Amino acid sequence: MKLGFSLLSLFMKDVDEMLSIAEDNGFDSVELLAEGPYRPDEMLGNKEITEPFHSYDLDIYMHAVNVDINLASLNQGIRKESVKQTKDCLDLADEIGAIGITAHPGKIGRPEKYLRDMALEFLTESTHELVAYAEDKEAKISIENMPERFSYLGNRAYELENLTNETGCSITIDLGHVNTCEDQESFFKIPNILYNHINDNDGKKDKHQAIGDGTLDLNLLKHVKHGIIELNNFDNVMKSKKVIEDFLKENKL
Repeated sequence: MKLGFSLLSLFMKDVDEMLSIAEDNGFDSVELLAEGPYRPDEMLGNKEITEPFHSYDLDIYMHAVNVDINLASLNQGIRKESVKQTKDCLDLADEIGAIGITAHPGKIGRPEKYLRDMALEFLTESTHELVAYAEDKEAKISIENMPERFSYLGNRAYELENLTNETGCSITIDLGHVNTCEDQESFFKIPNILYNHINDNDGKKDKHQAIGDGTLDLNLLKHVKHGIIELNNFDNVMKSKKVIEDFLKENKL
């Protein structure tokens, strides 16, 4: 397994400092969260900030903006703005040499099936547009599975499988989100998985805890080839790194 972590755990630090910490601690990759000072409008064209990504032997991934973003919104204006901001993230991903960017599939406000079906159609339209936009870029657009909750799309494996089959998008599987869902193995049978987020929880709520602090079945790690530990505390990242490496060693993986 190639193992990295989300730079969310070092949020607000200088980019060069964060990448140096990653390399010094033996990580293979990092994921940049495009929020706050790392938004595309702050970083695009600013070589002082983006150039360090090309100075380290690290695989780079990105998590697209997600605050107030909804690629499946029933409101066309919100949906179009969500696509636009995700395209901006693809531009930034291209500039920093990222392999792919993860985007959330969106959500609905009420549990009616016809609204979910409508939102899934809008998500497919948005994803088609993003896949087409990314055709001449190195970075792939990757849609993430969500935790079990009626309002979230993408928390059923068949929804993501249909999406990638229809659009050609990549898929990001979050193990913590899987831990809140039934039929967990089905998520790892989805084609076109680009990489994984790794975190833990109690199986009920998406808590993004350190690995070993929740109920995550560590055997799910056997499915992971490229993993990003996604936590907001670097001490917990290092704690999780040790748990993962010990598991892989014990299982000769």
